[in-house]
Amino acid sequence: MKPFKTLVFIPTYNERENVEQLCEQICSLKLSADILFIDDNSPDGTGQILDEIAKKTQGLFVIHRSGKLGVGSAHLDGIAWAYDHDYERLITLDCDFTHSPEDISKLLAHAPDFDVVLGSRFLEKDSLPGWTAYRRFLTHFGHFLTRHLLKIKQDATGAFRIYDLSRIPRSLFERVESKAYSFFFESLFLLTRNGFRIKEVSIVLPTRTYGHSKMTKKHILQSVLRILSLFWGSVTRPAKFSVERSFKGADSKLIDPQGWASYWKSKSHASGLIYEIIAEIYRKLIIRRELNRAIRNAFTPSARLLHAGCGSGQVDQDLQHEMRIVAVDISPEALELYQRNVPYAVKTQHASIFGLPYADGSFDGIYNLGVMEHFTAEEIIQILREFHRVLAPGGKLVLFWPHEKATSVWFLKKVHWFFQRVLRRKIQLHPPEISLVKSQEDMDRTLAQADFQMVDYSFGPRDFFVQARIIAEKRRR
Repeated sequence: MKPFKTLVFIPTYNERENVEQLCEQICSLKLSADILFIDDNSPDGTGQILDEIAKKTQGLFVIHRSGKLGVGSAHLDGIAWAYDHDYERLITLDCDFTHSPEDISKLLAHAPDFDVVLGSRFLEKDSLPGWTAYRRFLTHFGHFLTRHLLKIKQDATGAFRIYDLSRIPRSLFERVESKAYSFFFESLFLLTRNGFRIKEVSIVLPTRTYGHSKMTKKHILQSVLRILSLFWGSVTRPAKFSVERSFKGADSKLIDPQGWASYWKSKSHASGLIYEIIAEIYRKLIIRRELNRAIRNAFTPSARLLHAGCGSGQVDQDLQHEMRIVAVDISPEALELYQRNVPYAVKTQHASIFGLPYADGSFDGIYNLGVMEHFTAEEIIQILREFHRVLAPGGKLVLFWPHEKATSVWFLKKVHWFFQRVLRRKIQLHPPEISLVKSQEDMDRTLAQADFQMVDYSFGPRDFFVQARIIAEKRRR
């Protein structure tokens, strides 16, 4: 996998004693990252010192603003600059060494699996050495308010963070109104409300090496009022905090011969909408329960699983908190729905199950529901062999595959007959099911052709005789 294009962002105001040493420490980490400073016309000449450092440091950029416009405003400008220059990962920290550059690697270790990683003062005791009682009180009081009023579990007022800009839409930060310190909890509030994956990492914040806190009593009052405003808004107008999340990872080279994009777009039509309502009720009340049981029996918590042909993700909503799920689908429209329904998936990717973009042995397990029946016998063997390749030795395959005697098969035949013969309308609610399960013996022979061994098979009343549930294991060599 290619490395993320990374930017380290640091706002400054009267930090002349710190900037040179901070630059040296960050550069010594060899992060393969650029550095951006935004200086608010510091009276002590910080901006001029940064210009001199930039002349001799490749990949270091300095933006000068007209005056002290607020730390939140600086972060919004830094984030906008990162999006404008196509950075995929943004690291933010303070310039006064309350955030140790050495801790960046601790946060980066979790960045591949989360949308936001942040340093927390509240995971361990004695994380604020040298702080006065007054500053400790302010810190814990702010945490109390954001936790209980805004329902943010994490340390919401710190600046030490890593954002995955490839997954967080720019429009989310454009919703942030705060220009001062309240930017930090307001941005995290929006990230939390929209289901982005957030990870805390314990850090220690020593008393500032130079200078003193720039937060005034005015800032404290503004922050409390902003918390109350966000709380009231979340109660009276919760929809105003929702951000549309479009899928940006589509590969234009992938071909969709079965027309799944059209299938997902058809949800806006009356016939498709009615079918989807029925299907959604069935998925949420029946299939999700059965999938939970199958996955929990087959895998240990935190297993790395591939949902191959993920669709809308309505069945994954419990598992996303228990397993590390990577989801792929040929339809970008389906992936947009999946990201909305399963925000805690490790990764959502546009890909074909005939050619998965992962290394051999990448996953502990693979599963799908209502996918295999849409392919020919030859295509099914190709797909199974690709599953075999990306599974680790002993990895398991969980398939929910409609039986030829399924009640759903009978029902859909009658519905299609009614549309086509009675209403004289050519309506196809989903791509044809051309390879239904015939028997356990038939499935055993099919799996053996791709070097899988059947572990379990069932077809019965738990899901009203719809899906055959098949569990197979990759044979060890």
